[in-house]
Amino acid sequence: MSLSRLRDRATGAERLGLFVLAGHQLRFHKISEDGSGKCDAFKTQDPNDSVIGALFEISNSEKKDLDIVEGLGCGYEEKTVYVHNDDGVTVEAIIYYATKIDPGLKPYSWYLNHVLIGAREIKVPEQYLLNIEGVDSAEDPDKNRDAAQRILHG
Repeated sequence: MSLSRLRDRATGAERLGLFVLAGHQLRFHKISEDGSGKCDAFKTQDPNDSVIGALFEISNSEKKDLDIVEGLGCGYEEKTVYVHNDDGVTVEAIIYYATKIDPGLKPYSWYLNHVLIGAREIKVPEQYLLNIEGVDSAEDPDKNRDAAQRILHG
């Protein structure tokens, strides 16, 4: 959700606003190459579940590069979904979803920080923010990676 993190990967990305994906839950169980848990919009099919996040517009040329960085085909795949905003506008969107998961994983604290900053930027509902803040995280043993990720936000 963090615009600065995404622009580090796709410089022309434009945030279109806050949107909701119904029938899914935000989970941090995607197996990452670094051993931590990354985000997933996990499909539950329960209409009471939803993922609240930012919708971005990304050029086709930058999407190809983003696919590589995000690991498309290596633990993430993509699918087309429909998301809606508070104004009732429904939009077709592409999301990455995890194909390699481990419910026992924790995100690194710097990664959770990216998610929290993005959630605050788009002003997710307070309870949703509290749920993200309540996610248990781990410290990254690679202090250089930790520092490099945190500097993205100043």
